[in-house]
Amino acid sequence: MSRILATGITEFRISFRNRWVLIATGMMVLFALVLAAAGSAPTGDVGVDRLSVTVASLTSLAVYLVPLLALLMSFDAVAGEVERGTLPLLLTYPVSRLEILLGKLLAHLAILALAVTLGYGAALVVAIWSDPGAIEGIGSLWRLIWSSVLLGATFLGAGYALSALARRPSGAAGLAIALWLVAVVLYDLSLLALIVTDGGGAFTTQALPIALLANPADAFRVFNLSAGEAVAAAGGIGGAAGAVPLWQSATSLFAWPLLAIALALAAFRKVTP
Repeated sequence: MSRILATGITEFRISFRNRWVLIATGMMVLFALVLAAAGSAPTGDVGVDRLSVTVASLTSLAVYLVPLLALLMSFDAVAGEVERGTLPLLLTYPVSRLEILLGKLLAHLAILALAVTLGYGAALVVAIWSDPGAIEGIGSLWRLIWSSVLLGATFLGAGYALSALARRPSGAAGLAIALWLVAVVLYDLSLLALIVTDGGGAFTTQALPIALLANPADAFRVFNLSAGEAVAAAGGIGGAAGAVPLWQSATSLFAWPLLAIALALAAFRKVTP
């Protein structure tokens, strides 16, 4: 554990020098404040508190922004070490490859946790300042914070795996952007096209819930929009997401980071100095 912590501290200092802490935090705070400032309009129509409306909006933001930040932080975790020639030196230390990955994960998760906490916290302050009753939605906000960290962990692990497979930062960056486009954008567009084509048939009623759980971004969205009734109302959650039991979306949300780290470790073990 001490070696993982030491690796994490070193990686955090490197990320701090590279301004990743400021970049991630600044982006989350900026977008969260914009959504919080615009989040009061529908509250009178859907009958929920302002914070719940803001959480629904932040969920949509997190689906796009958290995976992107995670991949941008992790795409050169291994490839960068190879290109700089520091990987052979790193592997001479009495630390396993798993401990190296977990140390990097610890540092990057700390940055993401800081970014989402400050970003969502800023939205909380704005919501409560304009509507004291918004405090009722704080449970939904807390759920959004820790689930965002889990979503980030999934894409951090995926970024490490791509970094190990590419072994060059330029190639890893291209693979990371491609993964983000497929998982966050194209996957949902494909599901939408299939739903329209299916016309309420077997795919919509049977296969769609499974397809939602098979994508960590969709599992994250379904979990947060279905966990609280107020947030579900504010987010306009559809019947497909509502048909997925909460425990299934939560299980998917916790399982994906473990799978991603396992894949990253398998890819990293094949990298030779």
